[in-house]
Amino acid sequence: MFVANKDLLLPARQKAYGVGAFNINNLETLLAVTEAATEEKSPAIVAVTPSAIKYGGLAYLTRIVKTAAETVSVPMSLHLDHGENFEIASKCIAAGFTSVMIDGSFLKFEENITLTKQVVSLAHPKGVSVEAELGRLAGVEESTVEEKEAVLTDPNNAKEFVEQTGVDALAVAIGTSHGAYKFKAEPKLDFERLKLIREKVNIPLVLHGASSVPQWIIEKATKYGAELAGAKGIPEEHIKKAISLGIAKINIDTDLRLAFTATVREVLTNSPKEFDPRKILGPAKDAMKEVVRGKMRLFGSAGKA
Repeated sequence: MFVANKDLLLPARQKAYGVGAFNINNLETLLAVTEAATEEKSPAIVAVTPSAIKYGGLAYLTRIVKTAAETVSVPMSLHLDHGENFEIASKCIAAGFTSVMIDGSFLKFEENITLTKQVVSLAHPKGVSVEAELGRLAGVEESTVEEKEAVLTDPNNAKEFVEQTGVDALAVAIGTSHGAYKFKAEPKLDFERLKLIREKVNIPLVLHGASSVPQWIIEKATKYGAELAGAKGIPEEHIKKAISLGIAKINIDTDLRLAFTATVREVLTNSPKEFDPRKILGPAKDAMKEVVRGKMRLFGSAGKA
């Protein structure tokens, strides 16, 4: 069932659970998400970045996600993650995406508003949801931002931004970061800031950079040759607290990449004569599926479809 993000996030916000947005680059990752969603009876957001589109092709990725949505009984959306300009957002809307993110967080406040309003004016008449971002995260995304440059979301700016743009969801910066190396010390999220934003903003809030970087995956990957010293993510209890304070959409990418890499390394190490891609990528798909199932339970979306 193909729906817009708004249809998934409003119930999540009202009932205090989160919906996972899982980044895909290929068929195996999509299958991991759709199989997990079906088994957990959970809504799911399939997210692709501009770099994923460059890798897999807009037409190819759109079609396989549409096929998946038509096949499964749970509600799913196709979402552009970190669209950096009006052009990529409009291309995705034309291709049939049900949701787009326009990321103007690198712009000045008024410029971010102007860009976001342009995308909203194009998307809403077509029934497409729009997510925007206010504040900047450290770590790796489409445009890298050094940790020292990260700016947390101002609650008052968030209120004004939402009122002026009419966006359906807002990604906020409260101390998370992208990638597998999120923190040099202990994780510290600004929950008080999130509370204030939630009080001032009446739309679903989004948490980017929310992968937990499970230790068992790091250990498995390292055992089979990966070099991931210092990898650290968001503790699961922090994610639960963020959801209780208004986060309705949680982005997950790094944990899927780590599960994929760890399992491919394991298969190739233990079966050096194997050259059938299905026997290499199949176990990797299964590992990603277990990660997705775990996230759905953690977020509280299991059983909500």
